[in-house]
Amino acid sequence: MSQPPIVISLGGSLIVPNGGIDYQFLKHFKETIVLEIKKGKRFIIVVGGGQTARHYQGAAQKVGPLTPEDIDWLGIHSTHLNAHLLRTILRKYAHLKVVTHHDTPENFKEAVMIAAGWKPGHSTDFDAVELAKLYSADTVVNLSNIPYVYDSDPNQNGNAKPIKEIGWKDFRKIVGDKWDPGANHPFDPIASKEAEEAKIKVVVMDGKNLDNFENFLEGKGFEGTVIS
Repeated sequence: MSQPPIVISLGGSLIVPNGGIDYQFLKHFKETIVLEIKKGKRFIIVVGGGQTARHYQGAAQKVGPLTPEDIDWLGIHSTHLNAHLLRTILRKYAHLKVVTHHDTPENFKEAVMIAAGWKPGHSTDFDAVELAKLYSADTVVNLSNIPYVYDSDPNQNGNAKPIKEIGWKDFRKIVGDKWDPGANHPFDPIASKEAEEAKIKVVVMDGKNLDNFENFLEGKGFEGTVIS
């Protein structure tokens, strides 16, 4: 029986940071994924919205107040655009369509399946957990713009300490239980609840450090936070 695919929650901030689309990151990310495909690995990559989402949300909010659901839908459609970009780049290896419904398995035989946001109430981290459950994967790799989970917000506390291993119970005390479309959590609170219940491990690491990511894929030592 073949191994389950590796599920990646790819933060949109890596694809679309403040300065526009980071094609250099996309180029290096593709090289890493293709290298691992040639070693026999398969992937499900769930793509976030990044600054694409925030640009649309911010513009709409300047015109008038939005409901949380409206904010979510703008974010969801932004993930679809970013996911199509990644699928195009990985076209030679990727499933024909971007998957946006995560309640039933997609019959994909290719090396990579690209997925995006599904419905309001959570981020693409949740979608990654749902897909891990659907395809019998026990781990989600969360590639974002932080190297670790910290005991407090490092942007607000210069003494914040990195955490290398943490249980779901303690992690959920850090992120809470409520979803806020504007919040910036190391891993979505709703996804965290789902992952804990499903006994899925999440590994948080800096997506820019693709050598470190490759070490993880190769079973070598890596920098990051393991939540289990």
